Amino acid sequence: MERPLTNIEFFNYENEVWYRHDGDFCRLSESCTEIIDGMTEIISTFYPKAYAALCEQYKGCSPNKRYFRYRIVLRFVRCNFAQLDNIPDVSDTAECTFEFVPCPLRGECKLECVVCRPEFDHKLSSAELPVMRLWFQGKDVKYIADKLCLSPHTIHNHIRHAYQRTDTHTRSEFVKYAAQHNLFS
Repeated sequence: MERPLTNIEFFNYENEVWYRHDGDFCRLSESCTEIIDGMTEIISTFYPKAYAALCEQYKGCSPNKRYFRYRIVLRFVRCNFAQLDNIPDVSDTAECTFEFVPCPLRGECKLECVVCRPEFDHKLSSAELPVMRLWFQGKDVKYIADKLCLSPHTIHNHIRHAYQRTDTHTRSEFVKYAAQHNLFS
């Protein structure tokens, strides 16, 4: 019986992908539907470029949806989670902690920085991003408005919309969100 996708540690062992959950070790297979479905949702929602690239990569097996989704998750996990350690690769809030995975194709793989070390989709618009970078740095609305040559009203609107897009409600929640996802690093 599968358990929900929370606090999972993926790792490679003898050329297979395994995971640890609640102290149990299991090999990732097509039959791990909750793990596959949960990871597919995380990849498609937060890493859409990686998801699109993997869909293209495995389009030949797309008629078999279960196998197709398994292949996408398997590749994403192999490229981003390799070490068995005490830091969950997927937290209970669906945040991924990526690891450096040694790869013989590093530097020449067309999916490098697309699938491995993928770009997080922060969902902020190009207008909101510079505002929220300064907000993240602790600047006040007047400073941000002066710096970006915008009205304080516009700054408030950008902050409000950014909170909605990131499902945060306060500056401290946004700062935590931005830090966890390396938004401004």
